[in-house]
Amino acid sequence: MLFIGDDWAEGHHDIEVENDTGHRLTRMRLPEGVEGLARLHEVVAEHHDTDSTGSDDPAGGAVVVGIETDRGVWVSALLACGYQVYAINPMSAARYRDTNSTSGAKSDTGDAHVLAEIVRLDRDHHRQIAGDSTQVEALKLLARAHQGMIWDRTRHLQRMRSALREYFPASLTAFEHLTAPDTLALLQKAPDPHRAARLTTAQITAELARAHRRGDRTAKATRIRDALRAPALRQPAEIEAAYAVVVAGQARLLAHLTEQIDELEQEVRRSFRRHPAAEIVRSCPGLGDVLGARVLAEFGDDPNRYRNAKARKNYAGTSPITRASGKRKTVLARYARNKHLADACHQWAFCSMNTSPGARAYYDALRAREVGHHAALRQLGNRLVGIVHGCLKTGTVYDENTAWPGVLAQDAA
Repeated sequence: MLFIGDDWAEGHHDIEVENDTGHRLTRMRLPEGVEGLARLHEVVAEHHDTDSTGSDDPAGGAVVVGIETDRGVWVSALLACGYQVYAINPMSAARYRDTNSTSGAKSDTGDAHVLAEIVRLDRDHHRQIAGDSTQVEALKLLARAHQGMIWDRTRHLQRMRSALREYFPASLTAFEHLTAPDTLALLQKAPDPHRAARLTTAQITAELARAHRRGDRTAKATRIRDALRAPALRQPAEIEAAYAVVVAGQARLLAHLTEQIDELEQEVRRSFRRHPAAEIVRSCPGLGDVLGARVLAEFGDDPNRYRNAKARKNYAGTSPITRASGKRKTVLARYARNKHLADACHQWAFCSMNTSPGARAYYDALRAREVGHHAALRQLGNRLVGIVHGCLKTGTVYDENTAWPGVLAQDAA
């Protein structure tokens, strides 16, 4: 077998090729793109031992590559060639480098050597890039982009709220939801106390109508107008003007982000519903199209990726870690994890209690033992990950009685 360490950069790859005894066969720097990949294939073919493998094809598991990323056209090309590709966590690579060099020296060629050694000696403790379908990979791109935009909107919202609190606190009283279309439109039109106080009831009502607000719009517009005109402390005029420019820009950005989030959400829904496993995932309590798409995309659809439910729970980050030394033993939450999947599982656990009596009873039992809210949600999420693993493995939809037999029986008693 050949073991390749690939220390990648934006424009080149530092490569080291070793045989199964650890002897270095070659070391080189390859350019990114078709030219570099063609040269890598030539090197593999040059050192491939056809007598021992019985095949002229260097793929078929005879080439193992270690690289510190799991995506990109270079990685896709390596997988298409049939190479075994391991995505090594940069933190793991750094720890391995420290065990072999106490001087703290670091170089691109040295990193390539470390990656080659990891896949040669310790690849059983690392995760090979899964053979997910292109359909679920595309779903992951959409779901992550959608989630990323929501996180960006939250960050910009907090910045705008912080600015309003500094110079225009009356707006926080007047507007219930800062991300509402009518609120953003009014903040763009009147981002400072002086212009806001000049807004009429008719102008505010018109914005409520454009946002399709229901109920008594006139009464609501009157309440907003009175709150904006209430006496309040003021900043100097120049400072207010500067804050107004900032808030108006943030309001425009939030309005555009909200529009793009809605459009991307529709794409996520359509892509998710086309996947064969969508029906099974949506049958689980708390999972709709958007949250179900995130869960399915992050887990992937490779049937051989997780050996058991425990492996899936570890990947989700819902299972705890234990630190034991002597007589001391502590159980902690797992913080080194996939943040997209961890966030989705936390929301999933919270939403599941609305439709699943078993999930609600399990959460209540944990809270009765004085387990904190978030810790109880993590434990509930851990159970739900195990349940969905069984559903996907057997190809069956969720069943409440099968999922929570002991919990429901105890709750009924």
